[in-house]
Amino acid sequence: MQKIVVDTSIIINGQIIKQIESGQIKDSEIIIPIAVLDELQSQASQKREQGFVGLVEIKKLKEFQKEGISIRFDGVRPSLDEIRLAERGRIDAIIKDVAKQNNAILYTSDNVQALVAQAEGIEVTYIKPEIKQTTLDFLRFFDSETMSVHLKVGRKPMAKRGRPGAFKLVEIDNMILTSDYLHNITTQILEVSKTRDSPNIEISKPGALVIQYQDYRIAITRPPFSEAYEITIVHPIVKMTIDQYKSSEKLMKRFAESAEGILIAGPPGSGKSTLASSLANFYHKLGKIVKTFESPRDLQVDEGITQYTRLDGSFENSAEILLLVRPDYTIFDEIRRHEDFRVFADLRLTGVGMVGVVHANSPIDAIQRFIGKIELGMIPSVIDTVVFV
Repeated sequence: MQKIVVDTSIIINGQIIKQIESGQIKDSEIIIPIAVLDELQSQASQKREQGFVGLVEIKKLKEFQKEGISIRFDGVRPSLDEIRLAERGRIDAIIKDVAKQNNAILYTSDNVQALVAQAEGIEVTYIKPEIKQTTLDFLRFFDSETMSVHLKVGRKPMAKRGRPGAFKLVEIDNMILTSDYLHNITTQILEVSKTRDSPNIEISKPGALVIQYQDYRIAITRPPFSEAYEITIVHPIVKMTIDQYKSSEKLMKRFAESAEGILIAGPPGSGKSTLASSLANFYHKLGKIVKTFESPRDLQVDEGITQYTRLDGSFENSAEILLLVRPDYTIFDEIRRHEDFRVFADLRLTGVGMVGVVHANSPIDAIQRFIGKIELGMIPSVIDTVVFV
């Protein structure tokens, strides 16, 4: 009977179960390292969706014992520090040790794990994550006028429909949403996110997960962060050029020739990010080098514009790299934290043209948001133009 050791990646994406169901794995002993179980338990305890998905997959795996597949747990239990270092490869190293000790084949969907194991002389079966062509269930809630969809346990599905600045909240289905339904949608989203070439899990914290899927920004929250399980999906419905705004000739001339410290202000849903995208594309077409600071990265910009997010959790780190690539303009969407205001000001004072997006109820409020974050006397050197949407 061949021995198979599975790692976290191949459990979460469900590939190990598919191998059994297809008959490619039979009469085998599947060894689940205790480190894998503890890592998934830790993630689930922190309300991270990957942990819940992985534990459900292990439960399904145990059901195959009735069909001649032996399942057992083996290996040492990782320490708290080792679990914390999971993203740096510590848990992967423990998994490889289990494969060595049992003279087993390591099954993984992690390319780096496969390469390292092969270098150590471990027999490896690398199964590439399957790219699913199935339609995500939440897409049925969207039409050409839907700006966002709001799904919450115990409530009916709701959607904002209309256009930026003129929308209404409407019911889109009569069903009362359950935790199981939202969990299934989350699982679909995570499966798709695992198969994409570019990383698109923008934020992953206890009780909160933000994923960018194509041009859909998906925010998933659950206790302890929110009082109930909720999924909010935001989708831009228009992509406009700067000319479509029919701005005055004076403003267009200012954008093209002199404005280098621009604030785009307005209340939520007013179309600030749409204008910021248009302005980014406008500068790009003028032959300028344009970058963006976004978290999550959801601006609809030309392919020639590089979109940056927080580097190691901070835009201050991103700014260090940004200065090395010498951009003409940087679009900062959006300025929220105290640190963000400081980074915006520092980059502007170094000579980088800056376009910042801020929530505000009036142009004066937008400027006042900088007071207390940077010195009052610096504001005229940082901000020269305010556009209120």
